[in-house]
This record gives sequence, C-alpha cells and structure tokens, in this order.
Amino acid sequence: MSSRGSTASPDGPPRRRRCRHERPGPRGRRDADAAAHDTAAPDDTRPDGGHATVRIGDEGGSASIAGDEAADEATGGDGTASTDGTDTVPETDRASETVHETAEDDGLRAAVRHVLAVAATEYRLAVRGRWALALTGLFTVFGAMILTFGGSAVGPEGMARTVASLASLAAYLVPLAALAVGYDAIVGREAEGWLAVVFSLPVRRGEVVVGAYLGRLIVLAGATVLGFGFTGFLLLREFGTAHWGAFLAFLAGTVAVGAAFLAIAVLLSTVAREKTHALGLALLVWVWFVLVHDLLALGVVAAVSLPDAALSAMLAANPVSVFRVLVLSGLGTTAGGGFTAAIADAGLSQGLLAATLLAWCVVPVAAAAKLVDRRRL
Repeated sequence: MSSRGSTASPDGPPRRRRCRHERPGPRGRRDADAAAHDTAAPDDTRPDGGHATVRIGDEGGSASIAGDEAADEATGGDGTASTDGTDTVPETDRASETVHETAEDDGLRAAVRHVLAVAATEYRLAVRGRWALALTGLFTVFGAMILTFGGSAVGPEGMARTVASLASLAAYLVPLAALAVGYDAIVGREAEGWLAVVFSLPVRRGEVVVGAYLGRLIVLAGATVLGFGFTGFLLLREFGTAHWGAFLAFLAGTVAVGAAFLAIAVLLSTVAREKTHALGLALLVWVWFVLVHDLLALGVVAAVSLPDAALSAMLAANPVSVFRVLVLSGLGTTAGGGFTAAIADAGLSQGLLAATLLAWCVVPVAAAAKLVDRRRL
C-alpha cells in the first residue's frame, strides 16, 4: 500500500518524496557543497594548487577576493610570520605627527596674515593722518639745519663732526617723535571703538598689538630714512665718501632707537587706561632716558670707581646711551661729552650694542602682547 508523496523501495521502507519548496537538511547541504566543489570551474584553481577564497565583508555584504598570495606575504612564504619590523602603529603615529605639524603651520600662517592686516591698517591710518609727511619734513628740516650751521670744516674731519652733531640731535628728537607716534596705539584705538571691533574677530589680542607696532614702525622708519637720508645725500656731495659707512651706521642706529622708543610707547599704551595717562607716561619716559639718566650715571661714575661690568649695565639700561656709544664708536670720537664719553672706552663691541638695541625693540612689545589679554574693554 502506498500513499501520496512517498515511493516504494524494494530494499527498505518507503522514502518520502521531497517537495520542491522544501529546503534540504544538513546532510543534503553537505552533499551539495561537495558536488559543487568537485565540479568547480578550472579557472578557480591556480597552477600551483592553491584555491581562491571568497571573504565576505561585515559591512554592506561586499566581497573581497584574497588569494594565497596574501597568506604568503603574511607568513613570509615559508609558513612563518613575517618579521620585517613593519607595523601599522608607527604609520599611524607618523600620520598624526604630520597632521599636527600641518595644523601648526596653518596657525602660524594665519597669525602672520592677521599681523600684516593690522599693520597695513595702521599704516593707512597714519598716512591718512599726515603723520608720515609731518615726520619726514621735521627730520629733513633739522638735518639741513645741522648741515648748514654745523661748522665750516671740510674733508673727513668735517664729515665726522657733522655726523656726530646729527647723532646728538637724533638722540633728543627721534625718541620724542617715536613716543608721540605710539602712545595711543592701544588706548587711543580703544577710545575710538576700533579696538573692540577688532577683538570681536577671530584674532588674538597679541597679534593686534604686534600689528599696530609694525604698522607705526614702518611710518617712523620711512620718515627717518627719507628725512636724514636727504641730509646724507647733501653730505655725500660736499664731503665725498669719507666716513660714509659711519653715516650709514648712524642712520641704522637712528631707526633702531626710534623702534625701541616706539616699543616702549606701545607698552605704555597697553597699560594706560586713558590717552592722557599714556601721554603723561610717555613724557616722563622721555625726560628720564634723554635727560635724567645720563646726569645721574655721570654723577655715579665721577663719585665711585665702578668696574666695566657695572658701566656696561648702566649703559644697557638706556637705549639712548647705547645709540650714542654705537655712533661714536663708529666715528672713533668721544664728541658730546657726558656719561657717553665716560664709557665710550669700556670695550663694548658694536655687535653687543646692536643686540642691546634689538632687545629694547622686542621685549616691550612682547610684554605688551601678554598684558593686553588682561585689558578690559
């Protein structure tokens, strides 16, 4: 007797006929896999006997085929793990360091752009306010007066005497002009409301201070070079090239001492709360460095015998004295008298004097860039 869905077998009980919609059992799947393996296409086998394997990715179900070459590379071709020392961790560290250095370079470029933008704005405002023209005319007139009424000596001696007279004039005039240019660099912009607008932008306050200093320094240095440079042209026509190197040293020293007092003015403008306070402090600074300091130092030198180290420290404490000694040492004279003449033979090199003036230009600006963060608008 037979039923539907089953077939009779002469060797055993009847087997149930499987419907086409039913899934094969575990044994059937194994048989099907074995049959598929035995009937695989010739292209799936490699000449060396290795078989390609299919690895399914966990994400998205995408397949990536990796042959036995990957295993050979991982094991070194002889079944052992590769020991060439390469690892992905050092590569990751190097990539992180590269990204960090790139970010630092981008930050430095952005800071330079901010400083230059502020400097350009300050320069345009100074030119619009006629500061550049006024300073150039002032230095030109006083230089021409020194050349006209300085004496009638001719030749190298007359050139040296004229340069020394120009240095004495610049020691009084250039610091005063620099303080006048820079005393309102921060407090004045704050009173105008310009500083609050700039500080609201994505720019550091220290960058604003450095930019303001550089913009005004360009104006001051340009006026100094043009004004006294005209006097130098007249000297060149009258005395020739004698002591021309000393005049160039005087011109560079004049720019440097102006930059030093401009840096002091920016520092005073940063700590002052009002423009009148900054102006009063600037005048006190000019009186101290130009008039009082040398008189006190000369009295100390006349009363007490001081070692060269103490004299050098007293000299370095005043940028005007450094400027005078720098110019006089280039001329080989002690004209001018006072404390400068007393320490002209202290043995200080021109390189050390120039480095001292450079420090007077950098340190006050750096201090102002730090102190401006504490300023409340």
